[in-house]
Amino acid sequence: MPRTLSDGGEDDHGADVASRTSSHRRMEHGHGYKVGVPPKKNFLTEFSDAVKETFFADDPLRQYKDQPKSKKIWLGLQHIFPVLDWIRHYSLGKFKGDFIAGLTIASLCIPQDIGYSKLANLPAEVGLYTSFVPPLIYAVMGSSRDIAIGPVAVVSLLLGTLLQNEIDPKTHPLEYRRLAFTATFFAGVTQAALGFFRLGFIIEFLSHAAIVGFMAGAAITIALQQLKGFLGIANFTKKSDIVSVMKSVWGNVHHGWNWQTILIGASFLAFLLVAKYIGKRNKKLFWVSAIAPLTSVIISTFFVYITRADKHGVAIVKNIRKGINPPSSSLIYFTGPYLATGFKIGVVAGMIGLTEAIAIGRTFAALKDYQIDGNKEMVALGTMNIVGSLTSCYIATGSFSRSAVNYMAGCKTAVSNVVMSTVVMLTLLLITPLFKYTPNAILSSIIISAVLGLIDYESAYLIWKVDKLDFLACMGAFFGVIFSSVEYGLLIAIAISLAKILLQVTRPRTLLLGNLTRTTIYRNVEQYPDATKVPGVLIVRVDSAIYFTNSNYVKERILRWLRDEEEQQQDQKLPKTEFLIVDLSPVIDIDTSGIHALEELLKALEKRKIQLVLANPGPAVIQKLRSAKFTDMIGEDKIFLTVGDAVKKFAPKVADNV
Repeated sequence: MPRTLSDGGEDDHGADVASRTSSHRRMEHGHGYKVGVPPKKNFLTEFSDAVKETFFADDPLRQYKDQPKSKKIWLGLQHIFPVLDWIRHYSLGKFKGDFIAGLTIASLCIPQDIGYSKLANLPAEVGLYTSFVPPLIYAVMGSSRDIAIGPVAVVSLLLGTLLQNEIDPKTHPLEYRRLAFTATFFAGVTQAALGFFRLGFIIEFLSHAAIVGFMAGAAITIALQQLKGFLGIANFTKKSDIVSVMKSVWGNVHHGWNWQTILIGASFLAFLLVAKYIGKRNKKLFWVSAIAPLTSVIISTFFVYITRADKHGVAIVKNIRKGINPPSSSLIYFTGPYLATGFKIGVVAGMIGLTEAIAIGRTFAALKDYQIDGNKEMVALGTMNIVGSLTSCYIATGSFSRSAVNYMAGCKTAVSNVVMSTVVMLTLLLITPLFKYTPNAILSSIIISAVLGLIDYESAYLIWKVDKLDFLACMGAFFGVIFSSVEYGLLIAIAISLAKILLQVTRPRTLLLGNLTRTTIYRNVEQYPDATKVPGVLIVRVDSAIYFTNSNYVKERILRWLRDEEEQQQDQKLPKTEFLIVDLSPVIDIDTSGIHALEELLKALEKRKIQLVLANPGPAVIQKLRSAKFTDMIGEDKIFLTVGDAVKKFAPKVADNV
């Protein structure tokens, strides 16, 4: 006797199989799924999650979990003083590499330090002080193995320019030095505070393009400033812009230039450039370019001494104070009118120094495949500048040229900085009097050859090819520095970088989507010309979060897409648009202004008898749309997981042909 349906036999089994098959097909087309709504978090949970992602994205407390108290204390000390971690694995083999690297960068830094201190309008010994104490502090607290610490050209120029706008270094040298130490102190405080409060992301607002332009402009400005020593001009402009400098140079051409000085400067500049070229062409000969500056100083000093060229108008360094760093805590302005000035100059110079050091640290860490902690670096750099300000130093940071030499010389750890610092200390204690007859022209030549490496024309050309707005920021910073001043160039760089962000935030891209033939994929019709529009359906994608800054623009732009489409439909006699599908896949967030704009869009579409459909809103977006009751206004049946699902629902004939 055959079974009936109520018997639960083969017919029931067949129906079950058919049901599962149908369900499987529905899921293949996406109809088995709806847009999910994540569980709602309370305010405190949401706020704490946001704070954690902003300030503690790297989960710095992870290593302390489930550890005994003694281990936590030890890990805490290692976090503050990384030397406690790597020193346990230190060996004689590593010291050999660090010792050679330290000696090599010391030979490079000593003449540079004397030149850079003059760039900052400070006594020559202050530059040497800055390569003694700060590198020792960094070696204990820093996390980079390759970065070489000391004064650098760009920060020296910036500091010298900003300081002399407040105090004349010639008429008031003590007050000028006091302001320099005050600025250094606050630069250190700024750097350490950014690291301690994990605010390092602030320096990211200065884009790579802006830094390339700023550095190139600063390099040219520094080189122009060195024409005073290179040509032997006694009366030189205090301004740094190219127009003022060239006027000063040509104004002294008949009676202000000294041919002996020019001969010394040109000869050794050629020698330095040839040495640098040899070092670049053959990486094994890096030491040639590294020792060239000190060699130049020794040879030129000897010739000036035996010929007494200083009696014939060749300007010399004269006396450099012997001895190590004297304390300077009593010289810092903690009260009075120069307190605020020192703070402002310190913040600006500190941020530039920080940006340069972090960029250098990351570059060499990537080459050696290890990680550096950005916030830890900031605390280390800040601490060394605070201590430096108390020991007669001005702002120190990472030097790209010295770090490159340090890397190529085979440094293994920060001990190379300790070796360099020791050599500088011995120099201060024993041989500074020997620099008395060093000609200023040789220092100018050393600085000119060093800063030429800051002009990165290859990066500038790449920026031009990739992003014209980035190139505008690059050129804005460049021309701002060379035609105005370092501080204005920096302001222009920051302003253009922020303007680019604002432009992208306020004018996000909206794209028209079409179907790729024989697929359920919908893509930008400009990128994929073969993508076909769906008759009666306009599909638009918004490529940004929708906030108060851009919500009105997004609404107006979508309506403009609609007007353009309607005009095209009238000209070509195509079916009228009945549905507008907005793909929200890239929209990571929306605020109340954005929801209000969607409400206005919905009303505008209803007047035209066009239905609004949303596709793939993210978790934050769908949650906020529900909270604002917008999902009730539009209807749950108008929200789909994919654009393909929406098209299948409202244009089934087209979807069936896919």
